[in-house]
Amino acid sequence: MTCSLKITLNISRLNETILNSKTTTASGFCPYFGAIRIGESTPKDFPNLRINFMGKPLVFLEKKDFRDSSIKAPSNFSVRAQASICVSRALRWWEKTLKPNMVEIHSAQELVHSLLNADDKLVIIDFYSPGCGGCKALHPKICQLAESNPDAIFLKVNYEDLKTMCHALHIHVLPFFWFYRGAEGRLCSFSCTNATIKKFKDALAKYGAYRCSLGPAKGLDESELMTLASIGELPIGFPLPSVKEERAEDLIMKSIDLPGVMSKTANEVDLKEETAVGV
Repeated sequence: MTCSLKITLNISRLNETILNSKTTTASGFCPYFGAIRIGESTPKDFPNLRINFMGKPLVFLEKKDFRDSSIKAPSNFSVRAQASICVSRALRWWEKTLKPNMVEIHSAQELVHSLLNADDKLVIIDFYSPGCGGCKALHPKICQLAESNPDAIFLKVNYEDLKTMCHALHIHVLPFFWFYRGAEGRLCSFSCTNATIKKFKDALAKYGAYRCSLGPAKGLDESELMTLASIGELPIGFPLPSVKEERAEDLIMKSIDLPGVMSKTANEVDLKEETAVGV
């Protein structure tokens, strides 16, 4: 949990010679901590907080100590100071137990590039929300599955942070998953919970085995890319395919003159038959 404490101090009637470090100590009062002493603390001081101020220790004492204090402040000086105390926050549930092959997505452009650069690896996009109870309950199992499938890439998309992109991609149910691989593009999409985790495991079993697909990774459909670009989720000038790229195997098949091959084969068969009859 992130904790931030900001304190504003008003120390009045301090002699201005403190700025020139001609005074070793000075005192004042803070409503949050009580007595304040600029300078070295005495053995009797039990400070609540000690920070550095203008090169000298700034010691905050308990209020009860200030009541008994007979220190008189000099005149005609005012100081306003602010201090912050920060405590490092604990990991949030969606950041816990993440595996090396689990990547957080921060923008539509990052999502597009991650899919296009995955080559033939299986890519699983996990749409989740911090406030989704089903997402939170499923998270540990997804992490376990990511660990047992190190060759797969798990892209995590925070719905709350990327809500505009998710709406454009028609993500309205959470948690939701997309499976992609290379030139095949999107293989399947579905929602599941702890109760229906078998759906996720079945998809992993079906699409998890590595296989080489000819051609570059397809990624999002052209219509999805154009929608994201039209709402400003992709930058101006982002390259969009004007015509869907043909798969390499389709190009290979087109390069073969199938009618010519069939005609040649038929002629060879007829020639063999005539030769056999003549013999």
